[in-house]
Amino acid sequence: MSGRLEHLRAHRRFAVLATALAATVAALLPATPAASAGAGLPGWTGTWATAQHASYDPGTSEVTVRIPVRVSAGGSSVRIRLTNDFTTEPVTIGRATVGRGDGGSAVTKPQQLRFGGKSEVTIPAGEQAASDQVRLTVPARGDLVVSLYFPGRLTHISQHWMGLQTVYWTPDGGGDHASDADGDAFTRTDSTFPFLTGVDVQGGDAAGAVVALGDSITDGAASTSNANRRWPDYLAGRLSACSTTAGVLNEGISGNRITAGVDGNPSALDRLERDVLSQPGARTVVLFEGVNDLSWGGATGDQVIDGMKEIVRRAHARGLRVIGATVVPYRGWGDWWTEAKEADRQKVNTFVRDGGVFDGYADFDKAVRDPDDPTRYATAFDSGDHLHPNDTGMKAFADAVDLAGLRVARDCPSARVRLTPYRPTLQAGGDGTEITSTVTNTGTTAVTQVSTRLDLPDGWSAEPAGSTRTRSLAPGDSATVTWTVTPAADTTWGTHAIGVRTSFLQDGRTRHDSDSVDATVTPAPSEVRAPYLTAATTTEKAQFAQNGDQFAIWAGGQDLSGWKDEKAVVYLADAAPPSGTVTARVVGQTGSGPSAKAGIAVANDLTSPEAGGYAVLTMSAQYGLEFLTDSDGDGKLDTWAGGGSSYHPAWLKLVRDGTSYTAYASSDGTAWQQVATATVPSASGTGDAGMVASAVNLNYPDQITTALFDSFSTHA
Repeated sequence: MSGRLEHLRAHRRFAVLATALAATVAALLPATPAASAGAGLPGWTGTWATAQHASYDPGTSEVTVRIPVRVSAGGSSVRIRLTNDFTTEPVTIGRATVGRGDGGSAVTKPQQLRFGGKSEVTIPAGEQAASDQVRLTVPARGDLVVSLYFPGRLTHISQHWMGLQTVYWTPDGGGDHASDADGDAFTRTDSTFPFLTGVDVQGGDAAGAVVALGDSITDGAASTSNANRRWPDYLAGRLSACSTTAGVLNEGISGNRITAGVDGNPSALDRLERDVLSQPGARTVVLFEGVNDLSWGGATGDQVIDGMKEIVRRAHARGLRVIGATVVPYRGWGDWWTEAKEADRQKVNTFVRDGGVFDGYADFDKAVRDPDDPTRYATAFDSGDHLHPNDTGMKAFADAVDLAGLRVARDCPSARVRLTPYRPTLQAGGDGTEITSTVTNTGTTAVTQVSTRLDLPDGWSAEPAGSTRTRSLAPGDSATVTWTVTPAADTTWGTHAIGVRTSFLQDGRTRHDSDSVDATVTPAPSEVRAPYLTAATTTEKAQFAQNGDQFAIWAGGQDLSGWKDEKAVVYLADAAPPSGTVTARVVGQTGSGPSAKAGIAVANDLTSPEAGGYAVLTMSAQYGLEFLTDSDGDGKLDTWAGGGSSYHPAWLKLVRDGTSYTAYASSDGTAWQQVATATVPSASGTGDAGMVASAVNLNYPDQITTALFDSFSTHA
């Protein structure tokens, strides 16, 4: 830590200890294991970690939190490490448990954890505590759930902010549910990791741990939440196939820098001891930082290089290898890029590759850059903000790491298989889409008898163009197979996984590798089945499709508001009762401009809005909710309420009570936000109800919007 931070911590700890003198000695004893929590006991290997870096006051009492984690290496025993860093008061955990995850917040046979033989532990401000060993079979790449119960008032939470994982809490006053197998008591969620900073194992195949020291990219920013698709997760997946595996510890913090830190986000140099050098079983560190220093941090290339040299020097002094990762391109990320900063980035990357300081390097820059413009990400790897990679970019980073160079795992598969394109789009009932599998031998000797097959959802078909077998692959060579993949005609629209597996002989042993991509299945225009009807008031021809409970509308239309009523509708006649609800979920909408609308509509007669009772509730493409009603029965939507941010999927609900309509919206179908209430005097009797879409293409002539729905219902 920097001198200033150490001084503040020392002052803070002294104040806490002075206050604690009046407490029982037992309250301080659990802090004793904290002194050795980082160095660990013989045989411990870190299998999961996160860098705590901030705290907040939750304003809650008597609560239990349940934290799911995906471990890297397996073992036969486990312990957890907790931290109360960045705080000014002690925290008491009244009960802690760990068990195998059973989906969501459920746990299989949660086992109680003890700290120095006691079920309760109090951790002073700025300190850590490690639990005692508990016997539990932990599979490599398995899911564990840690539960912590906090008695009394919880004054603060020490946290890692970007969890990218749903964490479950009981409501205020919910009490001790740490030992529950089911998750029924956990009704609140967030996505930060509280107090838990590490999970360690013994008795497995791991020969040590690899620590990923990084910033928001290592932290997983822009990767899919609850999917474990950060690049250290992918690296752990590769290592798990080796005969001798390794733990992978993610010590990324969003906004982190090498050359400087701020309160709540210490620099890589300041946190090196805590987050890297003291990790149980740490053997190698992958240093992937510098883009924040160079872009917005104001550092020069020489300053970043000096910081890297210091990290390497300190790691080497503790016996750790250091693999340097090149700094990724970031042109287009805000206004941070300049030619001078690009020159500094190239200078740093030349040092990483050729400086002779690192024990090896991973060329993350090369893995994701655009070959036609190396200052930018290639489109296939860009999340869209031009700094953070998508899931595929994360996978490319992990693939760029030389497993042998880590000097931890042994006897790793040398052939890798990958699928492209990375997010293929297929049409239900269409002619098929080409998807290519590529097997590459990254080893130093030939592999033989290479065989590849696809794993598809039920009912799908795949026809390869050519043989799926290759007799031999020399080092560095690749073999490709292009498949025409066709989904079943009744495939649910949305995301489906397509997998690929390859087997090969390496040194006389059969080895395997696999990959998967998320394929999007889109609808094709088709018939809408009775009792559903369709109608359109657009100059462009509207099209529709139905697949069970899913519906698609392709609509034009200049506007759906005021004096224009241009829309396409899938509806049920006489389905809106005088008192009742109409509900639908808008999965998404594409095409046209930012004002395109998709949602629900009711009217005495949806084919003739001038008959009265007309109301519409939509989610616009970019401008949030729009609740429109006809106040005088002339068929024109002349009242409006709504606004805010757009989100998809969006649950929309209209509640009718005679001539009064109340609009609600929800992101999950459970917690509803009231939009507004309006009176529609012309509403009478039972009316029509349906799903509606309009391109609102007044400023985008001839454009079409595609709206997808996967739920529609009416209830009296």
